[in-house]
Amino acid sequence: MDLGLKGKKALVTGSTKGIGRAIVETLLAEGASVAICARNAEEVATAVAELSKKGKVVGSAVDAGDPEALRAWVASSAEQLGGIDIYVHNTSGKPARKLEGWINNFNIDLMALVHGVDAATEALSNGGGSVISIGTTATTEHFASGSGSYSALKSAVTNWTLGQAQVLGAKGIRCNVVSPGPIMVEGGDWAMIKQAMPPFFEATEKGHPGGSLGDVGDVANTVVFLSSDRAKHINGVNVTVDGGFLKRIDF
Repeated sequence: MDLGLKGKKALVTGSTKGIGRAIVETLLAEGASVAICARNAEEVATAVAELSKKGKVVGSAVDAGDPEALRAWVASSAEQLGGIDIYVHNTSGKPARKLEGWINNFNIDLMALVHGVDAATEALSNGGGSVISIGTTATTEHFASGSGSYSALKSAVTNWTLGQAQVLGAKGIRCNVVSPGPIMVEGGDWAMIKQAMPPFFEATEKGHPGGSLGDVGDVANTVVFLSSDRAKHINGVNVTVDGGFLKRIDF
């Protein structure tokens, strides 16, 4: 299926590795041009060099928790690419329990989304556009051990994004959330759990009807489809990508 993304311009935050990197690679494969950002300048430069072999990519080192820096990146990316059609919010802090960590993650997880979308809205509304936030299935569960700031802030990200579907929908901008379940990411949490806690990892695998965790491509493919005009009537939804791991009814 041709998703009709050739010539489209996309901005993806937190995109030098993991799920963000996979989203960029999938967008490039569909013919889109992409702007990336992350905090580490060296990693951004390396990613731009590697990804540029697959299509047009520009990138900058940006602290997403710094509103002025993030807004400047959105503006410069729009200028470099010639507009914005797709905005993917993929920044997230590690779970925090101390107050300082909560404040830091509040800025990275939630306020970076608010500032980024606000900065991109004018460009997105020029021809209609798509905003996608990366959530998590952890927002639908509570844990005896607690998850610190992670689930709480991802819940806020999900709620705000879906609310914007009503606000920005009038401007032709669709807003959706993609919430991964356990996903195997190279160097990520589940890769470490597999090495350090084999019984727990195996039990998690068995909790999936298909017997295995998802991979970054499963998430990226969903994001890119929702970004396209093939999903033009999908707005204000939270799409779970977990292989049936969660057992619940969605009303």
